[in-house]
Amino acid sequence: MSRDMYRKLLILIILAAPVAGVNADSLGGLAGPAGMLQPVDRVVVHKGKRLMELYRGPGVVASYKISLGLAPAGHKQREGDYRTPEGSYRLTRRNAQSDFFLAVQVSYPEAADIALARKNGWPPGGAIMVHGLPNQLKYSRDRYLSTDWTDGCIALSNEDMLDFWLLTGQGTPIEIRP
Repeated sequence: MSRDMYRKLLILIILAAPVAGVNADSLGGLAGPAGMLQPVDRVVVHKGKRLMELYRGPGVVASYKISLGLAPAGHKQREGDYRTPEGSYRLTRRNAQSDFFLAVQVSYPEAADIALARKNGWPPGGAIMVHGLPNQLKYSRDRYLSTDWTDGCIALSNEDMLDFWLLTGQGTPIEIRP
């Protein structure tokens, strides 16, 4: 499916409430009254497993394979280290016009991250996002989906990113584990 088709589908879903022909059964329990998608309570990322899970209450409602920064082991220390941060954050700004297929910012750096970087005399970095594939692919889709390739962000397939975009909101907690 092309990027334009994804955008049109996204707009359709956002603007068409309730969505004709969509009910809780057809969405695997993700929908609430009148076919509306219900947001998740929290997101948990397992870096070592390359896995992201979305929770509503105690149950996992979705899980996705992810790609991470080029040097994913350990907590992000500073700008340019290609690490994906670890810890408790929140989802903040959403960008539908990103260089990637949709992007949602993670609240890194928090106060503790800034203090650690300042103690070591370097900038903490920032602009950590959950995003889809680049809009302009330099490599094959399979390469992006099977390797770590970001500067420290969490990357999903475009299909999974669309789900993530629809199931999360401003302020959703995201826990990034080793």
